[in-house]
This record gives sequence, C-alpha cells and structure tokens, in this order.
Amino acid sequence: MTQLFGTAPDPQGELHQAVEKFLGKKIKVTWVPNAEYSEKVNVTLASDNLPDVMVVDPKSPAFGKAAEAGAFWDLTEKIKKYPNLAGDPKVLLNSSINGKVYGIYRIRPQLRSAVMIRKDWLKKVGLEAPETTDDLYEIAEAFTKKDPDGNGKDDTYGLIIPKWPGVTFSASSPFNVMDVWFGAPNNWGERDGKIVPEFDVPEFFEANRFMKKMIDEGLVNPDWNTLDTAKWNDPFVQGKGGIIIDVDVRTTQLLDLLKEQDPETYGDKVLTVGNLARPDGKKFSLPFTGYKDVLAISKQRIRTEAQLDQLLTTLDKLATKEGQVLLSNGIEGRNFKVENGVAVLINQDDPKVKQLQDDVDKAFIQLGTQASTGVGGVAYPRVPPEEPYRKDLEERAKRVEEDLKTAVWDISAPVVSPTAVEKGATLNPIVTDARVKYLAGQISEDQLKAEIKRWYDSGGTQIAQEIQDLVSKLGQ
Repeated sequence: MTQLFGTAPDPQGELHQAVEKFLGKKIKVTWVPNAEYSEKVNVTLASDNLPDVMVVDPKSPAFGKAAEAGAFWDLTEKIKKYPNLAGDPKVLLNSSINGKVYGIYRIRPQLRSAVMIRKDWLKKVGLEAPETTDDLYEIAEAFTKKDPDGNGKDDTYGLIIPKWPGVTFSASSPFNVMDVWFGAPNNWGERDGKIVPEFDVPEFFEANRFMKKMIDEGLVNPDWNTLDTAKWNDPFVQGKGGIIIDVDVRTTQLLDLLKEQDPETYGDKVLTVGNLARPDGKKFSLPFTGYKDVLAISKQRIRTEAQLDQLLTTLDKLATKEGQVLLSNGIEGRNFKVENGVAVLINQDDPKVKQLQDDVDKAFIQLGTQASTGVGGVAYPRVPPEEPYRKDLEERAKRVEEDLKTAVWDISAPVVSPTAVEKGATLNPIVTDARVKYLAGQISEDQLKAEIKRWYDSGGTQIAQEIQDLVSKLGQ
C-alpha cells in the first residue's frame, strides 16, 4: 500500500509488467490518493487486514503504537544483511523509533536548503553572490531601494517569505533555516551536555532580531504572514521580489516559469547558492533527515522468518540500480534515454509512452527506496535537457557536498517523546505563534521569552527530559 498522485496504474500496463518481470514475482499494489493517505493508514492500522508492506511515516503516533505492540517486524538487525536496504547508517537511525528500525526508508537528499536569487537584479545593483547573512541583507536592501528592474518605480523588495503552516521547528521554513545559519540547533541540539530546543539558545534570538530588522525595514514582502506557499514563486517570476530561501529543487520550478515568459534569457535570471555563514564567518548548514516515510512489513501477513527473508530479498533486488531506475525513470529506450548521466525524456508524444511516464511519475516512484531523482540516489537524475537545468544539477551536487561539511544534525531525529506525541498539537503553536507575533511587532522579545517559559511549564520540560533520556540510550 502506497501513495498515488494521479490515476492508478493498470496491472496489465507496461511498467507494472516490467517490474514483475524484473522481480520474477507477481505484485499487487493498493494505490491510495495522497490526500486520503494518512486517513487510510490509520484505518488500515486499526483493521485486521494489513498489507504485506505499507508505506508509513515511522514517527506517526498510530504507527509507533502498532509497531511497538508487535504488528510490524523489527528489522534493526536483519536489515544489516541487505546493503541495498540498509543505506546510510545516519539516515537509517533517523528513520528509527528510539533506535529500533521498523521499516526500509525511502531516500531523500540530506542537504536541500539553498537561496535562490534574481541573477539579473544582482547584476543590475552591482553585487556578488552572498556568502554571509550580512551579504544577504545588503542584497535585500539593494533589491528594495535601488530599482533592480529598472522601471523607475519603488515597487520591489528583497526576500519573499510565505505564511508557513504552523511554522513548526525543523520544518525547513526560511525562519528555521536562518535559526541554524546563526548557530541555533536544528530542532534539538546539545549545549553543555544538555539537550535543548532550537528556541532556547541566544543564537535563536539573534536570528530573529535579524529577520525582524529586515521585516521592519520593508526588505521582505508585506504579506509575509499571509502569502500562500502555493504562490511563493509568483513575486519572483513577476519581478516583485528577488530572494527565496527554500529547498534547492525550487530552482527548477523558477526556471520553468521564467522560460514560459522568455525562452531566450530565462537561464540568466536565477542564481542559486547554498547555506550562508553568519556575520562572523562561521557556517552552519541545515540538513534534512535524509528520508521520507518507510516501507514497513506486517507480521500479520509475513508470519515466519523464512517469509520475511524471502520478502527482504525481493525488496533488496528492487533496491538495486536496475530496480530503482525502473521505478523512478521507467524503461530506457522507451520513455527515456541517458545523456551525460541524466535521464532525458523521449517519445512523449506517443500516448502509450506518456501513460508509462505517468505510471512512473504519479505512482511507481513511491515504491523507490534508494531512488531519489535529485542528488544522492542510485536512479538517474531527471531534469530537462536545456543547459540552465543541467548546470543547476551540477552545481547542486557541489553545493550539497560542500554544505554537508557544516551540517547541523537534529539530535532528536531518531527518538519519539511520548509527551510530544500526546501534547504536541497543543504545545507546538505556543512558540511558533509567538515568534510570528514578535516578527510582526505585536509582542516584545521579553514577551517571546515568556511564551517559551509557558511552553516549558505546559509540558515542554517533560519533553526535553524524555528526549534527553531517549537520546542517551541510543548509544547503549
């Protein structure tokens, strides 16, 4: 059982048949529309009809409860026998529940945070690519005050920030990226032998003073607390704002939109750089967990060690390069060809090939475990063949390699605090809402600190202690 982003593939379809032929086994997939997936997972977990394998978020309360009650196989030791499934030890640990592995993780790039800038504007105001947050401020100020589009009007600004749903910590919003740039933990980190949250260190307040200064001076879009994330690209493409801090794959979206406007010059309008150093030159980069969901194996259906080994052997074969290319790219020579190590689409005007491509993009890619089509997977990266896209992919790989050297890992990623599960929905908004109010000038820094204390008093102290205890047990 896994997510679906379109029409469910025909079991007699070309790709389904190719996957079965490769494995030498029949497969049956329950494809569930993504919008309904969380609800379907909860209903399935509560039923007595679990599939052999289901894609789940290992940190979801319902799955954690089912796994710890024995509904799914503990793969902690077994997975080590299957190198195609075990993957990166750090990511495997991140995907665990308090150190116990209950599923095969689906790889995602470990480093994706980046800064996208209007390259033509940068040239117009005579500035270079930023290396520090001070450089970023200077660019944002120039984009706001120096008429970077040359229309003679005061109608541009620097940084584009959307309303972030919940503005949760470790959610990769521009706010959290900047917290880490200034030296705060990535969600949770260690200070003086004690594990503390991102918002309880001096660097958090430095980062927020920096952001508030930019907002107060009008260097950020005026609707930063209401702009829909679905419209994040619009000001950049429409020539209203010039900087976006987000995951690096947004560059591809921006190039696509700018190409529609002007197929000749779109490649000259986007510059993407990696994580920035803080004013003193020290650099801290925001990484991700390295996975998105896991493939968990049901004990209800897979009852014996022999059956488990047989299934893991099959999944291990599917996790080879050949298997992952099938799931993430398709059939070479049919819907894609390889050029310079990149998958380039072909025959897309053939309805049967287009169906094959849809089955890849909207369904089978969800079964890939080591198949990230960005940087880091074994499948072929996929970008349009034009030079600006190819150049971005090459530069992305270099940025990732460089920024991983200064990555600040979330120390709490492998653990699940029971109190956070129970009270998180109530506690999380206390600080995130207070941060937004502080940035908007509705409360003072002292009042923000008072809200952080309220978070601790309402259950945060217990969460911190549980995370401290659980993390300390990981190394035992």
